[in-house]
Amino acid sequence: MIAAIPFPAIDPVIIDFAPLVGLPLALRWYSVLWLGGCVLAWLYVRKLIEKEPKALTREQASDFLFWGILATVVGGRLGYVFFYMPSLLTDNPLRVFAMWEGGMSFHGGLIGVIVALILFVRRRGLSLLAVSDTLACAAPLGLFAVRIANFINGELYGRVSDVPWGMVFPGGGPLPRHPSQLYEAALEGVVLFIVLFVLSRFDGVRLRPGMLTGFFLIGYAAARGLVELARQPDAHIGFLIGGTTMGQLLSLPVLLFGLYLVFRARKTT
Repeated sequence: MIAAIPFPAIDPVIIDFAPLVGLPLALRWYSVLWLGGCVLAWLYVRKLIEKEPKALTREQASDFLFWGILATVVGGRLGYVFFYMPSLLTDNPLRVFAMWEGGMSFHGGLIGVIVALILFVRRRGLSLLAVSDTLACAAPLGLFAVRIANFINGELYGRVSDVPWGMVFPGGGPLPRHPSQLYEAALEGVVLFIVLFVLSRFDGVRLRPGMLTGFFLIGYAAARGLVELARQPDAHIGFLIGGTTMGQLLSLPVLLFGLYLVFRARKTT
């Protein structure tokens, strides 16, 4: 029998208000960690803008917090529907807005934030790439929090494996699997944050608009593509072209755009 580390029995629900209000209302770890990640990212942005090129003021950073949260939620949900559950658009369009059922896409959230950022900087006369560089350095904090929340929920687990740290996830069958959520938390969160932190210390990187954004996109795409090798594909989608997954295919344009931004920034003086 394959040895496995017991999955920690952490209730995804912190407080269930249903018995009190008679409605399916609860405070969940996912919400707390997601919002906590946004707040940490916001606090870090306020620290980053003290250095040149000072892309935006503290007040503007606070204003964008609302824009960013709304764009992430809307974009993340719509991205999930379009990329992973397009049948909802025809079978039951109202379920597109059923956020409580779960289902968020990073790539959809990224598109939502890009759209919100373009509108935000245009209204305030700011530099798009300078602001995006600042936000990119803080984004791994939010990614880390979300991946920990995925782990607590026992969702997005990995493929069956005999690694010593394999876990038996609720709903994942009797065999141990890769804790791929923790892999993503480590790579997309901790490692990517450290890389961007170090790079942002160099004027030759920080003062070239778009370079930090490019490195963030490259780092995320590489991390996601690597972890997808251990992550269980969505059951209703499975493997795609050449054994790839939807996450890997969606990360390819992210990688290419990141490379474009880095090479573009290198040409600036």
